[in-house]
Amino acid sequence: MTNKTNQVLKVPEELSGQRIDLALTSMLKDISRSKIKNAILSGRVLLNEEIVFKLNSKLLGGELIEITFIEEEVVETIPQKIDLDIVSEDDDFIIINKTSDLVVHPGAGNKTNTLLNGLLFEFPELKKLPRGGIVHRLDKDTSGLMVIAKNEKSLLNLSAQISSREVTRIYQAFVVGRITKSGKIDEPIGRHPSNRQKQSVLASGKEAITHYSLETTYGNYSHLVLRLETGRTHQIRVHLSHMGFPIIGDPLYGRKRRFAKSTDSKLREVIEQFPRQALHASSLAFLHPRSNEKIEFTSELPKDIKSLETKLAQLSQ
Repeated sequence: MTNKTNQVLKVPEELSGQRIDLALTSMLKDISRSKIKNAILSGRVLLNEEIVFKLNSKLLGGELIEITFIEEEVVETIPQKIDLDIVSEDDDFIIINKTSDLVVHPGAGNKTNTLLNGLLFEFPELKKLPRGGIVHRLDKDTSGLMVIAKNEKSLLNLSAQISSREVTRIYQAFVVGRITKSGKIDEPIGRHPSNRQKQSVLASGKEAITHYSLETTYGNYSHLVLRLETGRTHQIRVHLSHMGFPIIGDPLYGRKRRFAKSTDSKLREVIEQFPRQALHASSLAFLHPRSNEKIEFTSELPKDIKSLETKLAQLSQ
């Protein structure tokens, strides 16, 4: 579906001598410079009712500019009413506390009941944004905080912050094994050579850095706080498994070491019944895309991980 929108603007006197593309970028703060540039080069900008094709056309101040935007719906996912835990919302972004059973994007054989379906129901305007405004993702069985952009400017800004490592992402994980000190894992990650569902540490992979600190030990199990410096697919899960400390309940990277040595039979049963990896995105901090002020959001451990933590404390040796 294609929609056309028109905006008519009067050039303020203080923009006298400015190029039209730069002037429009400063006047239309919610529109990306690339979209403005495309409108000019496509003949969809009128300056005092005359078509302008040159990006560097100079303004005098006081002119009327009419600009037409063509909005293509870039997301075809069906909107669907889903209960979403919306932590915060303003004109530029939404903070979601994702539940562990919620897939982020539709995929093959999985067209409904995803976060994107629910977002498009609550915020229909997200259809106009690539990926529905989703800036980063969490694995299906990982719970916690995500940021979703509400306009193109915010999407570009937040994506750039992710790329430049300005976004702080903190996770809580409960792992198999007793870790005695904090540290950093700096190991490249790439697609597993024989299992396409998995990632693995590979010399030919992309740079991947995870910082971890020890929160508590429960016998031969540990509670870690982790900070992502990079954001590779399955990064925390791959790095911890590579270290020999897979996340409790991880069905993909924790099969070879589901239990620590000397695990009590009752605790074995608890871990066997835990239905997912014990990983939660608990903190998210970034620069507000409009004000440039640093903002932070936190999310406490969900009930299932809290229950696991209680039982680890009670049953571990």
